[in-house]
Amino acid sequence: MNEEISSDSENENSDEGAHKKQKGNVEDEEIDETPQEKKLRLAKLYLDQLREEGEQRDLNIIFQYIYNLFFIFCASEQLEQRGKLQRLIADELVAPDPAEIRLLRGHQLPVTCLVITPDEKYIFSGSKDCSIIKWEVESGKKVQKIPGGRKGTEKKHVGHTGHILCMAISSDGKYLATGDMNKLIMIWEAATCKHLYKFTGHRDAVSGLAFRRGTHDLYSASHDRSIKVWNVNENAYVESLFGHQDTITALDCLGRERCVTAGGRDRTVRVWKIAEESQLVFHGHEGSIDCIQLINEEHMVSGGDDGCVCVWAVHKKKPLSTVKQAHGLRGNPGLEMPNWVSSVAALNNSDTVASGSQNSAVQLWKCGQGYRSLEPLFSIPLTGFVNSLKFSSSGKFLVAGVGQEHRLGRWWRIKEAKNGLYIIPLKRKNKEQMVDNSKTQTEERPED
Repeated sequence: MNEEISSDSENENSDEGAHKKQKGNVEDEEIDETPQEKKLRLAKLYLDQLREEGEQRDLNIIFQYIYNLFFIFCASEQLEQRGKLQRLIADELVAPDPAEIRLLRGHQLPVTCLVITPDEKYIFSGSKDCSIIKWEVESGKKVQKIPGGRKGTEKKHVGHTGHILCMAISSDGKYLATGDMNKLIMIWEAATCKHLYKFTGHRDAVSGLAFRRGTHDLYSASHDRSIKVWNVNENAYVESLFGHQDTITALDCLGRERCVTAGGRDRTVRVWKIAEESQLVFHGHEGSIDCIQLINEEHMVSGGDDGCVCVWAVHKKKPLSTVKQAHGLRGNPGLEMPNWVSSVAALNNSDTVASGSQNSAVQLWKCGQGYRSLEPLFSIPLTGFVNSLKFSSSGKFLVAGVGQEHRLGRWWRIKEAKNGLYIIPLKRKNKEQMVDNSKTQTEERPED
């Protein structure tokens, strides 16, 4: 023990001696430093300190800038959803070259509905032939087909055996929902087209489907005049809502816990507040309302067999703007009737909407300030009934589902029409063209 203690004490003494020696060397160095060298050393230390403070200040500025950008982005998104802020792109759009419009064929009977995946890589389409086809946008090729079955094979066949009237895809692209004339709703895995669930409960044809954005809550509308709410994650029915006096023909929703519906022959548009279990009723069409689409959370566009395209605001019971005979007239002189508006689409949170009809054309419209007017932009000729329209979320293209017959019936048949999908590119004017147009508009203004 004595040896160990003495050994440690010696080491400690030696460490103390080395420390004193090192301290002495530092003191010697300090003593050897000239006043000029000392000033230079202190100046360098001061500069290093300033540099560190400057970098910290720059970081604070950058963080503040990022925070401001994030705040502006959130505020603008909320304003867009409320309809207070529009993406003004209508004036930038130019009519597409007919040679650039692609036709995708694969259905044997008229296409009735379609959806575009959130990443804009694929399109799903449904038809009166009871089949579902998944298409690749870039190549136009079929990725997968879920064939339709014959009547009487419902227990054996995985898929639809009745006309498919509607479909919807969740905002994350996970689930695809389809509804048919046989009162059924089918849930599919969108990536693989694997069948997951079958929802039953409607007493008549399922005519409208929509997922609430950011969730897997599904809203369905039916010819039985009811709205039903489903939780797809839980494979569960939630509730039913009633109010329409006639068959419901279409349904849409965005992010809020509400949906909008078109009531067919009861001539009403309704906004359903799901949580409050209440509804707002709107009047304006003179005939059956066959299609509806939300522009943003506060405005919507509808079309009907009276030939009108109407734009609505949720705070006003009458249309903000109405275009009569939006797609012209048909019939013999003296007995003309307006062409039915069979489909509408809206580029969300923008000033651009589209409508389709039996007159073999898709019409693009510009919404005026406050959505109080609709101005025609250009018409795209397509032969057949335009039964479904969808804008891609980026606004780079528009897809039209076309058939020889109307989506909901067989009142007429256009034999020369081809059942399929038309992918319509939406190009925008370059800066030079926009400058030239603005100059022309300025020159055309009358002098005061």
